[in-house]
Amino acid sequence: MESAPLMSPLMSSRQSSSKKSTKAIAAVLATVAGALVYVGSTARPAAVVTETFSGETMSMSHKQKLPKESFDGDLRLRCNETYITQTLDHFTAHFGTYEQRYFTCGEHWKSPDGPIFFYTGHESDAENFLKATGLMWENAAEFGALLVFAEHRYFGKSFPKIANASYIESLRFLSSEQALADYAVLIKHLKTTLHAEKSPVISFGGSYAGMLAAWFRMKYPFVVDGAISSSAPLLAFHGQDPPVDPEAFSRITTFVGTAAAGSAANCVPNIRKAQQVISDWGATAQGRQNLTTALGLCTVPPSQEVALEIADSLVGTYTELAEGNYPWPSDYFSDLPAFPYRAACDHLKDEFESDAALLAGFRASVGVATNSSGKVTCVDWNSTSPIESENLWSYLACSELYMVISDQDGVRDFFRPSKQNQTADAERCLAKWGVELRPLWANTVYGGWAGIRAASNIVFSNGNFDPWGGYGVWESQSDSVIAIPIDQGGHHLDLMFSNEADPQSVRDAREQEKHEIRKWIRNKHKAQH
Repeated sequence: MESAPLMSPLMSSRQSSSKKSTKAIAAVLATVAGALVYVGSTARPAAVVTETFSGETMSMSHKQKLPKESFDGDLRLRCNETYITQTLDHFTAHFGTYEQRYFTCGEHWKSPDGPIFFYTGHESDAENFLKATGLMWENAAEFGALLVFAEHRYFGKSFPKIANASYIESLRFLSSEQALADYAVLIKHLKTTLHAEKSPVISFGGSYAGMLAAWFRMKYPFVVDGAISSSAPLLAFHGQDPPVDPEAFSRITTFVGTAAAGSAANCVPNIRKAQQVISDWGATAQGRQNLTTALGLCTVPPSQEVALEIADSLVGTYTELAEGNYPWPSDYFSDLPAFPYRAACDHLKDEFESDAALLAGFRASVGVATNSSGKVTCVDWNSTSPIESENLWSYLACSELYMVISDQDGVRDFFRPSKQNQTADAERCLAKWGVELRPLWANTVYGGWAGIRAASNIVFSNGNFDPWGGYGVWESQSDSVIAIPIDQGGHHLDLMFSNEADPQSVRDAREQEKHEIRKWIRNKHKAQH
């Protein structure tokens, strides 16, 4: 029998309002792609002088462009996997080091001064975003760009090994600031070894990586010439003026289930009704037994409170469906059909004649995300298997990136009413990681709105189907800090590979992004002459 853990790595950040488990912090930015393990890759020496590509050095002439390039097959085979020895702590005289992995893909690079397209790796294995970032791949030939996919410290194969340190003790060097310093060092290394000192550098990223791409430009404008920052919730932190809206995530998740977003009109009302039925049935032992059958649970919930927590987690599935509401079938979050939220809502389009029929529709609806294979026979609501990337994000959320996104009122959204409890979160951070919660640090070090308005050469893109868009930049701040809204856009849709089903809005967004990139590159070259 195949069972599915209810709290999966593909679940969104919406967590039980009553339980408020450690995942209330751990999954604050759970946009991690499904784990992809590539066992055939081999490590290269950390010290390298020249990058090689299919037997040719990058200093050789630019390859002939094909009229239409194919991106089928394993894109990793078109890249070099390399390691660089990085300093563990860039901000003290600490002499420890670790090996950071990165990929360079140079078949189209016009050396020595062609641009470098640099992906600021996030909370995931670098191979995940190498495979998914079509905006970089599809424009490498036109711009003559070298593609670089850098892995974030402590993720993938870039986990520091610190002698005589416990797992928790070793995490003291995990931070976005250290990661950005890694990226600056890596670019300096590449420019030196490849004799590419005049190459413009454009950073790319989506979600947390989108935050890093923007912050990279803001913190290291002498290293990065421009940034494409997609679906980046830079404004999700305390200290904003105006203040952060903690309910935006819940409201947008709910909006994507409405007729205005193309979903069945009865979907949101039926999601609300299903939660009430679960609450009612959960009040008695017989009702909980019936719930187990109706929802396909592996075991019977012992109380109404647990039944409600299960309901919260199942409803949280709709955040994944909103983020991944792409206009074509995808496997970035899990195996999802085109417009998966609409597909899920199709199971809740009717006026159900009984509560049992409603719960059957609700089970099928969330199953679009949790049981896309059709092979899962029961849902394991009691699973406690840790997800490494979410555990590490939990540390980051405690130590520097504490987001204010978990409020829900149950009126403008379909979640059970709850408020984010900073006091309880602080207690968990101290108990689990031994660190003090720093709710104001992200805004202090990166500036929030003030930092964005003082910046230059950044494109911020956001889709109206993406719950994280509630914390992004939607209005241009200057002629060089540009906002691009994407109608019917899911989570960093513009970074994905082009598809015939793409809405015109994302096609236009990509063209505007290319226009800005051309301008940044042109200005860089002009300044050097």
